[in-house]
Amino acid sequence: MTEQIRVRFAPSPTGHLHIGGARTALFNYLYARRQNGVFVLRIEDTDAERSTDESVQMILHDLKWLGMTWDEGPEIGGPFGPYFQTQRLDLYREKLEFLLERGSAYYCFCSADTLEKKRELAMATGQQPKYDGTCRRLNPAEAKARVQAGEPYVVRLKIPDAGSTIIDDKIRGKMVFENSVLDDYVLSRTNGLPTYNFAAVVDDAAMKITHIIRGDDHISNTPRQIILYQALGEALPAFAHVPMILGSDKTRLSKRHGATSVGAYADEGFLPHTMVNYLALLGWAFDDKTTLFTPAQLIEKFSLKKVSKNPAVFDPAKLQWMNGVYIRQLPAEEYVARAVPFIIQAGLLHEPLSEEQRAWAGRVALLVKEHVKVFNELPRHVQYFFGETVELDDAAGEKLALAKERAELFKALHQKMSMLESFTHAGLEEMMKAFIAETQVKFGDLVHPLRAAVTGRANSPGIFEVLELLGKERAIKRLAAGLASVGINIAD
Repeated sequence: MTEQIRVRFAPSPTGHLHIGGARTALFNYLYARRQNGVFVLRIEDTDAERSTDESVQMILHDLKWLGMTWDEGPEIGGPFGPYFQTQRLDLYREKLEFLLERGSAYYCFCSADTLEKKRELAMATGQQPKYDGTCRRLNPAEAKARVQAGEPYVVRLKIPDAGSTIIDDKIRGKMVFENSVLDDYVLSRTNGLPTYNFAAVVDDAAMKITHIIRGDDHISNTPRQIILYQALGEALPAFAHVPMILGSDKTRLSKRHGATSVGAYADEGFLPHTMVNYLALLGWAFDDKTTLFTPAQLIEKFSLKKVSKNPAVFDPAKLQWMNGVYIRQLPAEEYVARAVPFIIQAGLLHEPLSEEQRAWAGRVALLVKEHVKVFNELPRHVQYFFGETVELDDAAGEKLALAKERAELFKALHQKMSMLESFTHAGLEEMMKAFIAETQVKFGDLVHPLRAAVTGRANSPGIFEVLELLGKERAIKRLAAGLASVGINIAD
């Protein structure tokens, strides 16, 4: 019987869920779903000074927003819980005692100052700065007596003096590390809390994790962890190290490249499916052509064999383009439900809204759907629909100035609009056609100054849709004000 695939995402709750962590979570999630396996969420919260409950909740919220539901972990439990490391301290103590009794680990009493001096000396003499094994040579009975006497200590793993440790990586292939370059790293701190390398291995073994899929910044940890697995007598999982994510300047991704937390992208108006699709393409590709995938397609097609060894480049412009594509594909009802809150957040409308106001705001938002790439840019596209007056941008000012030479024509247009009873798209279009036929003027010569006057912009959606949504009273007032700004007084 084939062993069931079990993978995990194990974030530290010391802040927001960022792009790199979300991509790691996604690759684990897709692999588990593709293999009909189990996706485990574990919270590595042993950094007592930096871990917060708020960060835990943000991580859980962001994973849910992305649609990455876990099979075991916080809120739902599972057969290998608890899923918070601070609730697993008894297990770590048990495994620590096991290693000490077997002679695979030892007590170390070297102070931080002593270790720093040794590190500086090693660097000054051109040697690798690693622990020199001073306490490794202590008599076990002496070491235990010092512990019982209350002397501060850490516990270190004994790394073999000779030989090598091999990683048979699912993405990078075979990697060999000489044990002589590895140092006896700390398993347990002076406060009794486990280090990352120790707790992660103990938990992965206890939770029966079969595949560890994580960023390639963990490669240096992997040989150390393999040696610990062996010391604990546990079977090794498979390892797969995914490529680093870089900014456009080929340096490690950071906020200065435009990358921020998953929650911040949600607040800006990116769609969860966009983020999932884009994250999947950071280091993975199904082929050279396909860019857009449904969630089901990603699960169907994802394979570790197609994950690249080379760093992925985060491209904010591509992310926005993709979000625009998915926004345009939204059904009208869902688009409106997502769009109107951004109009409210921008202060263009205020709660509580009547059903009529909400419906009108939805119609306004739909007018610019084809131009919106991210929802937080929606307010600037529709700002001129709100308020009584508008400010002309430079291009609109140039268009409106064209009306100067045809003052009587635009006075007549204002009068026609004022007298129009059916101030709807159809009524406005019919009126305009008749007015053009009567005056023998070109449509553009009328519409460009009109648009500039009522919107303050040289470009907008269809003028009849805009006028209808503005309403008769505001539209004719704005036209009058615009004409007055270029010296045309409709009362003359």
